[in-house]
Amino acid sequence: MTTYISLLRGINVSGHKLIKMEALAKSFEMLGFKNIKTYLQSGNVVFSWIKVDPKEIEQKISRQIENDFGFDVSVVVLTIENLLHIVENNPFINSPERNPTYFQITFLSSKPQTDNFSVIEQKKQVGEEISFSNHAVYLHCPNGYGKTKLTNNLLESKLQVIATTRNWKTTNELLKLAKELEKKQFSK
Repeated sequence: MTTYISLLRGINVSGHKLIKMEALAKSFEMLGFKNIKTYLQSGNVVFSWIKVDPKEIEQKISRQIENDFGFDVSVVVLTIENLLHIVENNPFINSPERNPTYFQITFLSSKPQTDNFSVIEQKKQVGEEISFSNHAVYLHCPNGYGKTKLTNNLLESKLQVIATTRNWKTTNELLKLAKELEKKQFSK
């Protein structure tokens, strides 16, 4: 079994695309996934399943949500190794002058299809920082993520990939849940 982390984009935001986490967990169970744990109300799910390409799982989850809830949702699925790599490579983390409360990670469904990085960087506001990798965009938004122009929509349109953002605390909690699940699986 492999440990996966799925991130749903745009559910339970401003009263749109509402899914209760208990109902979402049931949808995951119907797909045959095991050890399902949801985190918060924003579509974060840690689970185990056979080792396959995460793209296959993204499609399965997206189809199941459309069947169960009647709307289309973009999904990004990571393995625990992917998530660990993204967390460990945050270029802002080792800088004491940056407050991790203002870190955001935008997870990308695939490697960016274009390199419009300079166009995106022009949208930065005073004090903001951005760094790109193949599967994540790292943001430092000291004025708050709600005030930045470095949004999912901007990143999706300029990089031509699906993107969903989580704050640093949520990202680390998901990694913690995944590690606990991994440890539980190996202790059996």
